[in-house]
Amino acid sequence: MSYTWMIIGMALVTAFIKAAIFMLGDRIVFPPLLKEALSFVPVTVLTAIIVPMVLAPHGGGMELTWRNPQLVASIAAVAACAVTRRQLLIIVVGLGVFFGWQLGVLG
Repeated sequence: MSYTWMIIGMALVTAFIKAAIFMLGDRIVFPPLLKEALSFVPVTVLTAIIVPMVLAPHGGGMELTWRNPQLVASIAAVAACAVTRRQLLIIVVGLGVFFGWQLGVLG
């Protein structure tokens, strides 16, 4: 039951913040330093979600071996990004290497 209240509380806080920003619109002006700091939030949140999944996919210790398909696929995706900078190709390379490695076709 406490999880339900926690989720409801988080939903209310999120809705309140979004509604306040939407209703106040251009009347609120953020300082340039805060605007710059807020621009890094999506990158840091995405990194905080992805890195543990890549380095410790089973929730235990870090698996820094070639047998870790998440790690191998992410290295391939980073390499594809460095070479091409094309999002769809990066996704295809990452997923292709991941599933190929997991099924034993590539590894």
